[in-house]
Amino acid sequence: MSAVIPTTDSDRPHPAAAGGADRNTGRDTDENTDQSTGEHTDEKTRGTSGGRTGSGTGAAVVGLRGAVASVGGRPVLRGVDLTVRPGEVVALLGANGSGKSTTVKSVIGSVPLDGGSLELFGRPYRKFRDWHRIGYVPQRTTAAGGVPATVREVVSTGRLPQHGLLPFRRKDRAAVDRALTAVGMLDRAGDGVAHLSGGQHQRVLIARALVGVPDLLIMDEPMAGVDVDSQQVLADILRNEVERGCAVLLVLHELGPLEPLIDRAVVLRDGCVAHDGPPPRSVGQHALPGHDHVHPHADDHHRTTQGLLA
Repeated sequence: MSAVIPTTDSDRPHPAAAGGADRNTGRDTDENTDQSTGEHTDEKTRGTSGGRTGSGTGAAVVGLRGAVASVGGRPVLRGVDLTVRPGEVVALLGANGSGKSTTVKSVIGSVPLDGGSLELFGRPYRKFRDWHRIGYVPQRTTAAGGVPATVREVVSTGRLPQHGLLPFRRKDRAAVDRALTAVGMLDRAGDGVAHLSGGQHQRVLIARALVGVPDLLIMDEPMAGVDVDSQQVLADILRNEVERGCAVLLVLHELGPLEPLIDRAVVLRDGCVAHDGPPPRSVGQHALPGHDHVHPHADDHHRTTQGLLA
């Protein structure tokens, strides 16, 4: 199904997720019966750590220590420490070029670390294989990278880390329907993504991240360039995700309707952590002064390696 996944270097699936599958996994014509006796067990039992009541407790979902990374030979991260715990919502804030996007891409393995260490769900990065536990929404990209695909086909790619080349089962199709319903796009499931608005594209990418029922949801500027209605949809989705115990890491410029959900803010400045604690107050229209909303960001062009999007 690689044809329906955005094809830029910043949005390639982990090799374990791609597997050379074709677009048929996104269609409803497969009649293979579900071999599971509990059809939705994985969707119901994972991530039920108590929601907001237990947020910020337990072993770290993300443990980045002393992270050093370069983009195009230019140092970007200079000793970044970042911790995200189960059920916690952490916002990465900072001006353009401060290292926000590079930080999250280091977490998913898209930008290699030159120094420091990374653990995911308590396992060193090199030993981590459970990529299905991570849902990722990239920054400002079209849902199908210009390749003809339907909304359902794109969202279906989010199930690949769980079943690889195996035929889609009833529970996979049901998961796709639930994700599309969550973002208000079920009625557009058969439409081509080329006909969607910017906000609708973003909803499709969010649904793709949700369809695997992740324990960690990472979003790079999910509010950028989307309408007010889509921003509210995103806020409602995140509220539901954290209530079931999902951890969330967000790159943000404007807190907007997400502000009540943020447990902690990590502010980056020149590749270093300048603040780690409660979200800054009175931040005005943007999360921090000095951001001019020029895209792409200075740290968006990077080399890639093995990881969630390699």
